[in-house]
Amino acid sequence: MYNKNKIRTILSVTALTTATATTSAQAADVVIGEPNWPSAKATAYVLKEVIEQELGMDVEISPGNNAVIFKAMDRGRGDIDVHPEVWLPNQKNLVDTYTGKGTVAVSGNPYDVIQGYCVTRNTMQNHGISSIYDLADPENAKLFDTDGDGKGEVWIGGTGWASTPIEKVRARDYGFAEFFELQELDETLAMAKLDDAVTKDRPFVSYCWMPHQMFKMYDLELLEEPPHDPAKWQMVQPTDDPDWYNKSSISVAWAKAKVHVVWSTTLEQKSSELSRLLSNIKLDGDTINEWIYAVAVDKREAGPYAKEWVKNNQATVRQWTGF
Repeated sequence: MYNKNKIRTILSVTALTTATATTSAQAADVVIGEPNWPSAKATAYVLKEVIEQELGMDVEISPGNNAVIFKAMDRGRGDIDVHPEVWLPNQKNLVDTYTGKGTVAVSGNPYDVIQGYCVTRNTMQNHGISSIYDLADPENAKLFDTDGDGKGEVWIGGTGWASTPIEKVRARDYGFAEFFELQELDETLAMAKLDDAVTKDRPFVSYCWMPHQMFKMYDLELLEEPPHDPAKWQMVQPTDDPDWYNKSSISVAWAKAKVHVVWSTTLEQKSSELSRLLSNIKLDGDTINEWIYAVAVDKREAGPYAKEWVKNNQATVRQWTGF
């Protein structure tokens, strides 16, 4: 026979534990998303530190990819309230969708990012690889073959990045996709491959962008590309059409990207000071490079490093908060 008193006790404890967990999960005033690349991680923790110190709000960090973070901001339930690093035009489809619904807001002080393909300086000097069209030569492609299958390898970005489908289209339209394995890898793995290539003085090519720690650690050169022309940049994202690859066409360089902080408009109801901070935040390439190097190269923990940076840059923080 069951012990009814024991059952009631178990149910009471379970209910209390569940309630406590729910309360804990909902305790944060603000939740900042953390995408899986170093600059976004560093920015997330700096924002956390500034909001906690200057506004006295409780802030949590929650990992997620772009689609997950945007959907959470759109719902406005506090699962994730802030995306610390949104690239335009890379994530234009997401930004257009949710700003059109009025559920997210975009900062007005972006910093610039340059995107393209990079080779090591030795690759350029020793093998004459200086243009994106040099990759469309099957003999040149073999220079980048490390597994003996006759195809070169080129990193085109991480799985889930908005830029990765774009690079698939660019590789096809520039004519080198058929001669290369287009690798989708975590950034850490891609950087390990770069380090190995430099150590062994082996040719290397990959998608790249600035600011990034790779340019401080290695001698890299951007490949030449035709200048950006909006008429030759027709991109349909996979989230918008299952036939996106066939309907897309890109045969020119990226436009200079702009990087913004984006947040759920529900935060404007919580705190006008918080909205002002997110609107005012202004970053630059030099600062981002400093953060990336600290987190990705020096292996500093993002949280303690953010505390230190905020403490040493109070004048900048005051400009963001407006008081």
